[in-house]
This record gives sequence, C-alpha cells and structure tokens, in this order.
Amino acid sequence: MYWIPRLMLVIAGGALLIVAIVVAVGPRLWSAANAHAEDPVTLPEFQPLAQRTYVYDALGNEIAVYELENSQPIDYADMPDTVIQAFLVVEDKEFFTHDGVNVRSLFRATLSNFASDAPQQGASTITMQVVKNDFLAGLERDGRYKLLQIQYAKRLEKELSKPEIMERYLNTVFFGNNAYGIQAAAETYFGKTAAELDFIEAAFLAGLVRSPSGFDPINEPERSRARWIQVLDRLETEEIITEEQAEYFAGDGFILPERVRVIPTRATVRTYFTEAVRDYLLNKSDILGDTYEQRYNQLFRGGLRIHTTLNPALQQAAENARDVLPANAQGFDAAIVSVESSTGAVRAMVGGSGFVPNANEVNMALSPRQTGSSIKFFILAAAIQAGAQGGDQIDGRRGCRLPSDDPNDPIFEINGGVAGRIGDLRYITASSVNCGFARLSQIVGLNRVVDTTYRMAESPYLNRDIPAEERTPIFPYASYATGANEMTVLDMAAGA
Repeated sequence: MYWIPRLMLVIAGGALLIVAIVVAVGPRLWSAANAHAEDPVTLPEFQPLAQRTYVYDALGNEIAVYELENSQPIDYADMPDTVIQAFLVVEDKEFFTHDGVNVRSLFRATLSNFASDAPQQGASTITMQVVKNDFLAGLERDGRYKLLQIQYAKRLEKELSKPEIMERYLNTVFFGNNAYGIQAAAETYFGKTAAELDFIEAAFLAGLVRSPSGFDPINEPERSRARWIQVLDRLETEEIITEEQAEYFAGDGFILPERVRVIPTRATVRTYFTEAVRDYLLNKSDILGDTYEQRYNQLFRGGLRIHTTLNPALQQAAENARDVLPANAQGFDAAIVSVESSTGAVRAMVGGSGFVPNANEVNMALSPRQTGSSIKFFILAAAIQAGAQGGDQIDGRRGCRLPSDDPNDPIFEINGGVAGRIGDLRYITASSVNCGFARLSQIVGLNRVVDTTYRMAESPYLNRDIPAEERTPIFPYASYATGANEMTVLDMAAGA
C-alpha cells in the first residue's frame, strides 16, 4: 500500500499548483472581466428617409421629379389594412405578438428550409429586417451579425410601438427596380398608390422582399412566377384563399408586371427647362447648401417641393414657334427664352428641337454663340447712358478700320454689311449699320460697353465671377459690334 502516500502527495501538489495559479491569475481575470463599460448600449438614430423632389410650373402643374432612390414615405395611417395583412401573412404572421424575435418561427423556418431544395420561409421577423436595413448594413453576415440583429430587434421593440416599426419597415424595404418602400413599389409595378393596392397585389409585393433581384418580374419572370406560386401556397395554407383561388391567381387571374410603371397623373418627362433647373440648383446656386454634396443630397433625397416661374401657356407657344422651323439636312435649329422684364422670371425656355436623354441634351438656350447684329442694342444702351442723342451724327461708311484690344487682331476692319453713310443715330440703328455701331462703341468706350453688357444681362450664367474655363469672358474688342463675343439666348433675353 506504499502507493497511497504517493498518491496523496501528488493530489496535494496538484492542489497547491491550482491554488498558486488562481492566486496569480485570478486578479487579472477579475480585472479583465470588469474592464468593459457598463453603460447601456443605445440604438443608433434612424437616418432620415430619402424622398423624391417634385418640381412645379407657375400654375402648380408637376413638371419634373428628381430622385436617386424611388422612395415615397407614407404614414402608417395611410397604409391600407390589405397591405398590412398581406405582409403579415407572407413575412411575419406573429409580428404583433412577438418581442422582436420569434424563436419558434426561427426554428420552424430552419427545419423547413433544411428539408427543401429552396428556402420556403424567412427566419427574420419584420423587426429584425428593420434592424438589418437601418443598423447593420455593410456588416459581415457571420454569427456575430445574427446575435446583433437579435439584440437590436429586442431593443427596438422596447423603444418603438408595433405600428411605428411596421411603418419604418414598409417605407424602407427594397422591392427591386429602384423602388424603396410600399408606395414606390405600388407605383413601379402596378402604376398605383399604396392605398389603391388590393390584397393579392400587396401579397405579390410581399413576395419580392426575400430577393428583389432574384424574383424581379420584369427581368426574371420565370423565377418571379415560381416565387408567386410559393406565396399563393402560403396564403392557401393560412386559409386566406381557397385552392381554387390559388390556381386562378397562379394562372390567368393575375398578370405579373412586365414593365416599370408610373402613376398616370404623374407622368413627367425630362425637358430643357427641368434639366436647367437641376443644373442651376446643383452648380449655379448655394440655395440648397454650401457644398455640392449638400446640394446633391437635398435635391435628390430631400423631398423638396420646387415651384418655378415657367408659364405653361407661354411654354407651349414657344414650342410651337420653334416648330415653325422645318426639319433640315443642314442642322439648323432654334432656341427661345422668354424673360419677364419686371421680375427676371423665366416664363418659357426651348433649347432646341426636343430633349432626348443620352441623345439630344444640349440646351442651345444656354449655349454661347456669336450674336450677330442682335448685340447692337447693348452698344446702344451704353451710348444712351453716356448721353448720346438720336440726332447725333455718326460715320457709318463701310470699310472702317478700328484699333482693337485683341492681340490677335489689333486692327479690325469691316467691309461687310450695309454700306452706310454719315447719318444720325436713328438712321444707324434703323439700318443696323456695322461701321456705325463699331465707331459708336469706340466713342462710348469699349470697356463701358462691356460693363453695360454685364450689368444688363447679369445672371448666374453670365457675370464677371465665372471662371474663364467655365465661360469665356466678354472682351472689349472692336469686333464686339459684329457679334464677336459669344452670348446665350438667355443672356440676350435677360439683357433686353
């Protein structure tokens, strides 16, 4: 029995070793265990929902929509019961009774999906989907992700009511084809508002949530139909519809959407004017923010209501006037701008034969070009301001040679246009005599003429602060009188 004392010695030594380890390591373990902050972790704030911006003419008619995401948030009170019920049946039947995480449903979905070749049931509650969309975007889908989703869902249920969570869900969930939220989805797939959806249409949309791209009825019609049959089976299982109704809606009773739609009363197209409004707010003004990023987010996500000065009757008249010019092989076109002189309001704008996205987008109303004799009224205005009278005599004889500040053409000679003669200012103006106006601009002073032009036509599109690389400045050249300095149709209308 000599081994018994030896065994006791080994046991005693082991015990002493364990005690020594505990004594040495214990304080450090205790310190590590209490190193974390014990302040409660709060949920992040919801980001503001992106909303489309609407643009209206002077009479309140909608003429444009600016958006990146088609997002049209609506209140829970405006969501019909048919939509709520459809999403509850398809996505989360026990939403109003669970605390954010439905353990029984999670276990049942796991078994169902394991037994099937394709997922039949989702494992996330509606609350968990809100958490995924708002708080966990971009995180790796690992075990920690799921634990965070469960924890955040339980916290969210304590901070918000069920209707508030459902409202957030139905306003943010993605349905494919750039549609975010039930209102945008109703418009995109059925050309309706959410309030106009019937139960079957709402159930179809609920079926897209699992995989908006995979079940896209427009680009993946076969997969979309297969998913639709799954949804109908679910409705039949829950005794929402009968077997005969399921067969009917799986066949001719329900036509899958085949194209992206818009609500008929909101059908708008891009025009020269609406594109000019967009460019003005982004690049020519700080109304929407000091930085381009601020302006961009406000315009495309801020849900603005922009009221413009465009008069629809005058716009139609301007378009009709432009259409008087027939189609031609030479490429001649026309642009028109009507500006209200008392306010500076743009009442009509036609930039050419017609705005065609990615094909014909150049707005000739905003494109500088040589003006020809129409520039002469700026010279006349400068002369009158300098004290010129209608009876003042001016040499309008052709063949005039004038000094110029243009380094490439220091002597400017005019041999074209009306031959002219020595006559008064009335005659020079009525006959549009080139040499007469060229000499008049020299008498008045070319710098005064340039200053007058900037002052009369000043706008975000023409002013001295615009960098030369964006807009060629107006120079005091002798050739100014013949239209050498380029102006836009808007410049000319603003200066008139």
